[in-house]
Amino acid sequence: MTIHQDPELVMTLQSVIEFIGTFAFALSGIRLAASKHYDWLGGFVCGVAVAIGGGTIRDVMLGLNPFWMSSPIYLLFTFLAQLVVIVCHHYLKRLDNTWFLFDTLGLALFNIAGIQKTLDCGFPFWVAIIMGCITGSFGGVIRDVLLNEEPVIFRKEIYAMACVLGGLVYWAFSYLGLSLYVTVIASFLTVCIIRLLAVKYHISLPTLRDEEDKKE
Repeated sequence: MTIHQDPELVMTLQSVIEFIGTFAFALSGIRLAASKHYDWLGGFVCGVAVAIGGGTIRDVMLGLNPFWMSSPIYLLFTFLAQLVVIVCHHYLKRLDNTWFLFDTLGLALFNIAGIQKTLDCGFPFWVAIIMGCITGSFGGVIRDVLLNEEPVIFRKEIYAMACVLGGLVYWAFSYLGLSLYVTVIASFLTVCIIRLLAVKYHISLPTLRDEEDKKE
């Protein structure tokens, strides 16, 4: 079974992925806002921005109504994430890498959702990979701007490139005719593993150098 043979399954799986990804990304954004002592409204705004930002940009570029306008459940998941941070903040504070874990999960999940939605609109796979990258990473860019941080996509850490590689795995498994579940799991694991390994072993892309660097 290929990803194009069961539209209902694709739609259901895409919704589940977006719900889980929304919660994961919102939790990472609110957790970071809490570390900067934002108030409850500021934390919620950061959570919403990271949860729906990338998907909104994707949908606008695809000529669609932003996905979160079809149902309030995405805002409810963000509100749930805020409750978790408020109630469990003492526990979360002990876990220094909690935000990183949820950010990685959201990145992988939204990357898949972006690929699937773009393919469902009839665009070629190379466009789907780009849209997956935008869906997964641009919410984090908006979050970092709101928190006055250097956007993670511009740091040496591998972030958007993990989405690209995850998209290539999705394309390869789809081309081979493997099941949707296997394809999604493989793409998800690819993004997560690459991101985790890159951070753990300080793997990064080469940085640009200017004339001053060359003189040194």
